[in-house]
Amino acid sequence: MSGLTALKFIVSKRKQGNSPAHARRQKLISKLTEQIQMAKAIQSGSDYSPVKIRTLKDETTGEVRRVEVPKRIKPWWWQSESGKMCITVRYGARTMEVVEGKNAIEADNIAGVITTLEVIRTAVDAGELDTRIEAVSTLVKSGFEKDTEPAKRPKLKLPAKAD
Repeated sequence: MSGLTALKFIVSKRKQGNSPAHARRQKLISKLTEQIQMAKAIQSGSDYSPVKIRTLKDETTGEVRRVEVPKRIKPWWWQSESGKMCITVRYGARTMEVVEGKNAIEADNIAGVITTLEVIRTAVDAGELDTRIEAVSTLVKSGFEKDTEPAKRPKLKLPAKAD
């Protein structure tokens, strides 16, 4: 028992997991971080290509390999007709309105894009956009739900074959 006396015993309970709001927040923060890194790479003139790991199975040998594959990401900003940079914040496949009724943020140049994305990331981390993230998240989820009654699609009538 002499070895156990050197240890510090406490009463503790393990936390079960993150709340759904925290998980959504972390998802958006990781996407914002990718966009910031891509904007910094464009500003410095270098190339940014994040990678993801895919598991591939060789058909002939049956060997399973893990391979790094470049991830395809699209920038959330573009140049408007006036020469300014417009930035949208996306959650899944949807554009999130950071302010009600406004879908884009204007910046002067790529440095402004980086600063804007960092400000948004800080606001998301502080939980200021939780209601907006929740609203967009429900829209994204609704796209995955199956209809209880399949929609009646009109049948395509093809012309009769001429023999």
